[in-house]
Amino acid sequence: MRKLLIGLVAALIATAFPAAAGAGATTHGGLRLDPNKKITQSTSSNWSGYAATGGGFSSVTSTWTQPAASCGSTTTYSSFWVGLDGDGSNTVEQTGTSADCSGGSARYYAWYEMYPKYPVNLSQAIRPGDSITGTVSVTGNGRYTLTLRNNKTGGSFSTTVKRHGSNYSAEAIAEAPSSRSGVLPLTNFGTVNFSGTLVNGQPIGSFNPDRIDMVSGSTLKAQTGNLSGGTNFSVAWKHS
Repeated sequence: MRKLLIGLVAALIATAFPAAAGAGATTHGGLRLDPNKKITQSTSSNWSGYAATGGGFSSVTSTWTQPAASCGSTTTYSSFWVGLDGDGSNTVEQTGTSADCSGGSARYYAWYEMYPKYPVNLSQAIRPGDSITGTVSVTGNGRYTLTLRNNKTGGSFSTTVKRHGSNYSAEAIAEAPSSRSGVLPLTNFGTVNFSGTLVNGQPIGSFNPDRIDMVSGSTLKAQTGNLSGGTNFSVAWKHS
């Protein structure tokens, strides 16, 4: 799980992998961790991106360009999102977009998820090249507001949901979603670019975030680039 390690190793209380969805369903949710390691540069079997940890987070926002899926004969999945919790906790409050492949054709769509509940797909039109801004914020009394805006079309969705989250982490992530059988094959999305990534209104780089590469065994599946200006980075697909 987490390999490609740089720096000093700190103790980790690993997140237990949550219950999987029913047959045919996909979920996003928590980070699958190496139970022995948690450092500034690390790897995961399902996440690639940046995660600030340590608690006290009340908001996260980022803008990404919806990548185009390169589809072959294999059914594959990918998601791009912002969220609170998930790295060190069993819940995630998240919203984002997906690029999936089935029968050689690509499907693009938006969603939000109060993990471990199932995701809710949105009617927003999502196309490759669209600029998408996602925001998750704590609004008090255990309520979270999740907003997703397509900056190209002007389409926007927002919902407020009550939930007892820990607010332990805040992240912007490219993910290989999961099903009952585990982590699903990752869609070839090329490169996805995240920009303006803010946590509590400050650059995510201000929080010494964990840079995460997606690795399965010895296979690098997605690689996270360096932060630019404390807020901008890219994730490059490497392998399904």
